[in-house]
Amino acid sequence: MGRVRLVVIVAALLVASIILSACSATGGRPRDTGESGGGGGVDTPRYTVAMVSHGAPGDTFWDLVRAGAEDAAKKNNLELRYSSSPQAPDQANLVRNAIDSKVDGLALTMPTPEALGPAAKRAADAGIPTVALNSGMDNYGRYGISAFFGQDEKVAGEQAGQRLANDGAKKVLCVIHEQGNPSQESRCGGIKKGLAGKGDVENLYVNGMDLTNVQSTVQAKLAQDKSIDWIMGLVAPVALTSVKSAKTAGSNVKIATFDTNAELVAAIKKGDIQWAVDQQPYLQGYMAIDALWLAQRNGSTVGGGKAVLSGPSFVDNSNVETIEDAAKKGLR
Repeated sequence: MGRVRLVVIVAALLVASIILSACSATGGRPRDTGESGGGGGVDTPRYTVAMVSHGAPGDTFWDLVRAGAEDAAKKNNLELRYSSSPQAPDQANLVRNAIDSKVDGLALTMPTPEALGPAAKRAADAGIPTVALNSGMDNYGRYGISAFFGQDEKVAGEQAGQRLANDGAKKVLCVIHEQGNPSQESRCGGIKKGLAGKGDVENLYVNGMDLTNVQSTVQAKLAQDKSIDWIMGLVAPVALTSVKSAKTAGSNVKIATFDTNAELVAAIKKGDIQWAVDQQPYLQGYMAIDALWLAQRNGSTVGGGKAVLSGPSFVDNSNVETIEDAAKKGLR
């Protein structure tokens, strides 16, 4: 996988600590105050860390990221300040606000590295332990960021494309819900590469924050192009909405997606969704915050400057029963 390597031992230890933490965790999440922590499972000084993401309000994927971050903060006796904005300038301002408040550690997503990288470098230059998660894997090292937790989107896309080829896909509609997000373009590009000429891919751009728009746009495309036999969503809500689009359009198109939530897992079990590529958002949030605690505790983060991969893996009817319980608990 090129320069990217999976730190197996570290990931295994982190997963073990997640299990222990989940067994003792109580209370609801996410919190409206944007802060969490207290009652930690370690006897170390209390630090304040920030997580700044590009998650849109109400997006269940980011609820899972935040849940993992909150559980890690609780276990490590950290105060967590979580904030987000889907708009790059606003997200960059949130990063700068965290720096100005002199947090002890910073975790951020980087869907648009050119906008967020300089702010992240300012944090690193100020001596604030800084890690990235979810997006920006190809660029985080340029800005002094010490670690990355997530999946290689190109590899994930290629594996999805290979699976689509094995499933006999001939015309795949790849639905991009955040125009300008290079991670999503990488997924669709990877699908095309993974198909290896056995099928075609067409990108469809929608507004992921308006699911009514998503439903009507996908429905119109299915009505206009009867050759589409697969839809590939890049996030669970878009895939679930596409199920409605297909039914309304009277289409027999099959649907798969990247990312999961409890509703999506139930849809796989029901047969409405064929399979999902899971990057484990809960684990990404957990590992990022755990790494910031380790930076304070040990003076360095994990990964040796390389990416720590949380995916991809597949969820389908062969393992959905195993995943279902974790999804109901907000862990997958």
